[in-house]
Amino acid sequence: MTAEERRLEEVQARTAHWRRWGPYLSERQWGTVREDYSAHGTAWDYFPHDHARSRAYRWGEDGLLGISDNHQRLCFALALWNEKDPILKERVFGLTGSQGNHGEDVKDYYFYLDSTPTHSYMKGLYKYPQGEFPYAWLVEENQRRGRRNAEFELVDTGVFEQDRYFDVVVEYAKATPDDLLIRITVTNRGPDPAPLHLLPTLWCRNTWAWEPEAARPRLRLTAAGGKACILVEHAELGQPYRLYCDGDPALIFTENDTNLHRLHGVENRSAFVKDGIHEYIVHRQIGAVNPAQEGTKTAAHYRMVLGPGESAVVRLRLTDRELRESAFGKRFDTQIAQRVQEAEDFYATVIPAKLSGDAKGVMRQALAGMLWSKQWYHYDVRRWVDGDPTQPPPPSERQHGRNREWTHLYNDDIISMPDKWEYPWYAAWDLAFHTITLALVDPEFAKGQLTLFLREWYMHPNGQIPAYEWAFGDVNPPVHAWAVWRVYKIDGKRTGRPDREFLEGAFHKLLLNFTWWVNRKDAEGMNVFQGGFLGLDNIGVFDRSASLPTGGNIEQSDGTSWMGMFCLNMLAIAIELARENPAYEGVASKFFEHFVQIAHAMDNRGGSKLSLWDDEDGFFYDVLHLPSGERQYMKVRSLVGLIPLLAVETLEPDVVDRLPGFKRRLEWFVRNRPEFREHLEAMDQPGGGVRRLLSIVSREELPRVLRLMLDEREFLSPYGIRAVSQFHRDHPCVLVVDGNEHRVDYEPAESSTSLFGGNSNWRGPIWFPINYLLIEALQKFDHFYGPSLQVECPTGSGPRSTLWDVAAELSRRLTRIFLRGPDGRRPVHGGVAKFQTDPHWRDLVWFYEYFHGDNGAGIGASHQTGWTGLVAKLLQQSGG
Repeated sequence: MTAEERRLEEVQARTAHWRRWGPYLSERQWGTVREDYSAHGTAWDYFPHDHARSRAYRWGEDGLLGISDNHQRLCFALALWNEKDPILKERVFGLTGSQGNHGEDVKDYYFYLDSTPTHSYMKGLYKYPQGEFPYAWLVEENQRRGRRNAEFELVDTGVFEQDRYFDVVVEYAKATPDDLLIRITVTNRGPDPAPLHLLPTLWCRNTWAWEPEAARPRLRLTAAGGKACILVEHAELGQPYRLYCDGDPALIFTENDTNLHRLHGVENRSAFVKDGIHEYIVHRQIGAVNPAQEGTKTAAHYRMVLGPGESAVVRLRLTDRELRESAFGKRFDTQIAQRVQEAEDFYATVIPAKLSGDAKGVMRQALAGMLWSKQWYHYDVRRWVDGDPTQPPPPSERQHGRNREWTHLYNDDIISMPDKWEYPWYAAWDLAFHTITLALVDPEFAKGQLTLFLREWYMHPNGQIPAYEWAFGDVNPPVHAWAVWRVYKIDGKRTGRPDREFLEGAFHKLLLNFTWWVNRKDAEGMNVFQGGFLGLDNIGVFDRSASLPTGGNIEQSDGTSWMGMFCLNMLAIAIELARENPAYEGVASKFFEHFVQIAHAMDNRGGSKLSLWDDEDGFFYDVLHLPSGERQYMKVRSLVGLIPLLAVETLEPDVVDRLPGFKRRLEWFVRNRPEFREHLEAMDQPGGGVRRLLSIVSREELPRVLRLMLDEREFLSPYGIRAVSQFHRDHPCVLVVDGNEHRVDYEPAESSTSLFGGNSNWRGPIWFPINYLLIEALQKFDHFYGPSLQVECPTGSGPRSTLWDVAAELSRRLTRIFLRGPDGRRPVHGGVAKFQTDPHWRDLVWFYEYFHGDNGAGIGASHQTGWTGLVAKLLQQSGG
């Protein structure tokens, strides 16, 4: 057992709180729903980036490659100044939804390089330009560009030319759960000497402005054997903490209070305010900081001038101990080296030895991104709606606005985020995919995340799982049960101890969620589901979350298929639980029969004469149900028609034979409901018994769907399955309603529409979550059919492959996005020469939100390791 595995056991046994400190700061707190107190929900405008340095946050903190405790009472992060920027660099910068030509978009370059699950060791990198950061130019140029133009990025401004930038690397290593060693290494990559002000910053989250009883904590200078030391006195932390600072930095103090004078032109309540350190460093305002050297925000000021290629190291130590000996003796670097080696030892048990060095590096960075993307998330919706007793009441519109029906929701937890800048709030269906990757390194954390969203202070009393803070009531694909089942299996395989308590507890809550889906989304009671946009943003001809311009409703192929998959996931869990408790056999029978009825409805539509399967095209489509009663296909070749493949499961004879009640009901159903048999195939096994396949897609339909999916002129890209077929490049789907044209074209990169903000595009690019589920589905089909079912891959290539081999080929194409090809280039980096050729950039990998449908370049949120972190699972299970 490795040292990190022992720490994980101590966390589980609650004998050591190794997770108390971690990367729990957001990368962006401004512009979020939580901080928005406007009348009409204009979050980006109410709290812009320009206010972030001056206004105290209500619901959380952000910082540059920072850490905090698990309730974000005390925070630490980097601040930088190059003597040219108009502001201190305390947080990364990006464009708002209205400023970007493709929606919100972070512009800085920062990378999560390493982390263990307990954060006993962490490493991050920020690339800081030596020239003035072009804040205004980035805004102006992106606003000037249209939706059909590429985004204007920081590297496009020329600010990194001649390598005139600093690499700033921060490492955190825990000597004990509450003794954190911090090492910051700054390197000048440029050709000339360059100045840098490095300000490691420590501050307390402001609670005293909102809570009448909250005591104001204090940070103050204290003597520590001749070394600069800051004493932290915070009632909620229990014991005092100290930040020891190596060298002889100046210690600067202010308060984490809003600068009312700057923002509103009124007198400040405090003599020293949040932006005091900025004013002191950038504008030399000596009176902006506290000469008494105490406050709630402080920084150690190191000024350095580094020659070309020169590096400087700054060491700090945040600890709950008063150190009698030197805080920075030989043991300091030795302990960091020990934690680095322990991280290597741990990942040697996770990353397959057979992988290439390049693939190992990609997998390691993907896992680091997953672990760095944890964030303390706080949101008390009732308090947010009603307001704080110490503050003016929110606008009256708040009582009738966003999330007003979710006042039971109270979040105060460490949660895996999709992207801590672009999406610094949880998204329920994203999180389900996160847990699959997290289970590789920390199954207890993964299980805890899934359980958390089913708790009564998250899940709505009606059974709905909260979607995300912009609209908790939005409907995302019901993949939570799938994630519960998969994490249960991954955990059991890794530990040898299946956690039935976790599985059973989750199952009971998932029953409530399933009932909510059936009651809310099957409008006609015919097992055909609407559901709304279901996470696929702009994939349809119409906005599927809004009222249709035609009237009527859309009978959704994907909505119905997701529910079929949900049924099968619940069936698998019920069967597993029934192996030890026969009471679950009846529940298993219920989900078995419900699934078969859903699958039948996809083909039969309850006798309406128009199924969701179009036999002419050999594909599934949404059906537009008009007020007149007429129904017509919406012939968009998209993931909507491939998602039916995901609803597939096998019933093994040795399992069914041990469940006599379930077996009797199954056999009765097969004998007495012959109309459903096409979705229930049987195959005799050599050792006796019958293996059964449950699938929405029948044996006759499957090769026809795969023919389109594996056609390189349609869905199959060199880098995975496209969200919309390339067929629509020359043959767009067009509907004209009341003289207005509604259309879907093949758009392999960014979206040309403003639907859902325009920062996501499901009309051509490659998305990891659906690709991952398609790979799983193909493996399940192969488990049943084996070599009896083979297809061409690619379509028209001649040789035929088993579905297992097709799944492996898709996995290779997806991992190829991140790996260096024979030409030394990584498709994810697209045409950015700096990333492709520079030795200080080319091995740094971002795990984007989605990828170009033709060339694999990364698009969208650049740090959305979240579900794109599934590449780690693909590499782990099939190599790279």
